[in-house]
Amino acid sequence: MSGYWAGILTILAINIIFAYGIFLPVATGQLNLGGAGFQAIGAYGAAFLSASFGLPVPVTIGVGMAIAGITGFVIAFPLLRTRGVYLVLATFAFAEVVGGLILNSDTFGGAMGLSVPAFIDWHVPVTAAVVVTLFVFYLMSTRFGLTMRAAHDDEVVTDLMGVNVRSIQVAAFAIGGALAGLAGGLYAHSFNFVEIQSFNALVSIYVLLYVLLGGTQTAWGPLAGATFFTMLPEALRTVLPALKSGIYSLAGVEGAVPAPDDSWRFVILGALTIAMMVFRPEGLITRTMIERFGFHRSRAGKGAPA
Repeated sequence: MSGYWAGILTILAINIIFAYGIFLPVATGQLNLGGAGFQAIGAYGAAFLSASFGLPVPVTIGVGMAIAGITGFVIAFPLLRTRGVYLVLATFAFAEVVGGLILNSDTFGGAMGLSVPAFIDWHVPVTAAVVVTLFVFYLMSTRFGLTMRAAHDDEVVTDLMGVNVRSIQVAAFAIGGALAGLAGGLYAHSFNFVEIQSFNALVSIYVLLYVLLGGTQTAWGPLAGATFFTMLPEALRTVLPALKSGIYSLAGVEGAVPAPDDSWRFVILGALTIAMMVFRPEGLITRTMIERFGFHRSRAGKGAPA
């Protein structure tokens, strides 16, 4: 496999894991704009242990994941006392605090970042993404997942039914933080370098968009959203030059066709994002779509001959 496609698969796998880390709190009705903070904790935890102590990769990634999960559990109690836009601002502030602490820490390299000696090939994050995807699908099919969806749909009624909504939300926040930390650890060992500028506010916004535009009602949503928004800019690298050449040819323009400005990829991506928010505000994949597909499949199964 070429280095280009190995890099694309690595980024896609990390984005899928990261999206599931944000999906779990969102699935309980809690918007989390602090994803970059959890990913930074996992990345710097793995990088520091690898660079300072030479620990094996499974240990460094596992410890970084555990630290991010514990951090998510601890901060969930004060953060989840807020609601709506105040929760979004609180989680965003958490990510900024993490970034500020790392930026002003000589131990973690400050603005210079940290080099990570241990390297992992593309198949490691891809395997991890498959495992995480299967785990989240299983989790959403359990009683815990059912209570998560119930809390998302109507928190008051769920509480009246005897469910401890706060404990469900805290658990989802902690597991989500751990998965975001896993994405950070894989990032550190895949690219052998971490710097805090790579975990900025835009990262938190992008991964939340993966979840919201992919769909928050089912575990298919983050998978579809992360895949679509990761692969679309890469697909436009090929499509835009071909499209421009076709337009020049139809217009009768001869000679060499200059390559289109790279910023057009993001203009198109932004326009598609706005269109999806207008025409598919519930996301690409909804629970109704999944139930309808399952209904037709079961009807087809019943009508099939033995």
